[in-house]
Amino acid sequence: MYNESPIIRRPSTRIYVGNVPIGDGAPIAVQSMTNTKTTDVAATVAQILALEKVGADIVRISVPTMDDAEAFKIIKQSVNIPLIADIHFDYRIALKVAEYGADCLRINPGNIGNEARIRSVVECARDKNIPIRIGVNGGSLEKDLMDKYREPTPEALFESAMRHVDILDRLNFDQFKVSVKASDVFLAVASYRLLAKQIRQPLHLGITEAGGMRAGSVKSAVGLGMLLAEGIGDTLRISLAADPVEEIKVGFDILKSLRIRSRGINFIACPSCSRQEFDVISTVNELERRLEDITTAMDVSIIGCVVNGPGEALVADIGLTGGHAKSGYYDDGVRQKERFDNKSIVDGLEAKIRAKASMMANRIAIIDKTE
Repeated sequence: MYNESPIIRRPSTRIYVGNVPIGDGAPIAVQSMTNTKTTDVAATVAQILALEKVGADIVRISVPTMDDAEAFKIIKQSVNIPLIADIHFDYRIALKVAEYGADCLRINPGNIGNEARIRSVVECARDKNIPIRIGVNGGSLEKDLMDKYREPTPEALFESAMRHVDILDRLNFDQFKVSVKASDVFLAVASYRLLAKQIRQPLHLGITEAGGMRAGSVKSAVGLGMLLAEGIGDTLRISLAADPVEEIKVGFDILKSLRIRSRGINFIACPSCSRQEFDVISTVNELERRLEDITTAMDVSIIGCVVNGPGEALVADIGLTGGHAKSGYYDDGVRQKERFDNKSIVDGLEAKIRAKASMMANRIAIIDKTE
């Protein structure tokens, strides 16, 4: 299948969040944030492990109090995935979680306090060799910027970010990334564009407080898609009022749709019509559910009739084209003699996809060893 992305990534510096490279051409990292009480260590660890299972590269944890910082210490010892500590208001919490092994510190310019406090956080981060994220949010801008601009504007978010970029520059600290999130797509996109022209640090993308599962996914796909298509962005989080696991899935789906980074199966499926020879919708939904554990990047075409089915199957790793009573099966674009009974497609096709995924994964492993 045609799978070369035409996107040219914005040049940026390289930092590391734990063992995950960010920027300078590294794969765009997908992250989420726990929504458990951080002091509920067992629940938080369970959620982190669930996020890691579906492919999260990094997980962020809110640490609003010193009790949460103590819980963070235990959580960090219980997982392997890099953890970002999300800090607001009290800079001393940042110092504590850095001591406890945080892989990155997120600070909010709108509430972290004066330059002396930021200096303390920076010196601690330097000493512990951990990066910082300057996380600007349209909902928590500094009061003087709200007085100046009257409302969140791209210029206001940009100015907030640059204030703290300048502070870090003066302190000769370059291990940081920046975000300028807003709940409005155009506000967020314009803010990121301003920032991308001005600095070379990695950018963390997000449409903050995007909404529920459906609307939030669409809003995030539109906003982040605009930026990613322009080569802007080095890591991302999809902010949904939903299970954080869904944020990871949507994040990878966005990257997959732009051919930036693929994980798992890309299903090419028709919306179905009266021409369909089998129930396309139930077939695709069931296969998606069963095959969530597949991490190998592959294209599977499931089309209900012969109008577009053969053409889509030609460019897929595995293809199924609806036919009368039985449907045609394709492997690497080649039609096979084997056909699937339209009343019992799912089990047989699942087995074929799993076998193909295993073969492709082994092939990739062999190539990696030889390079």
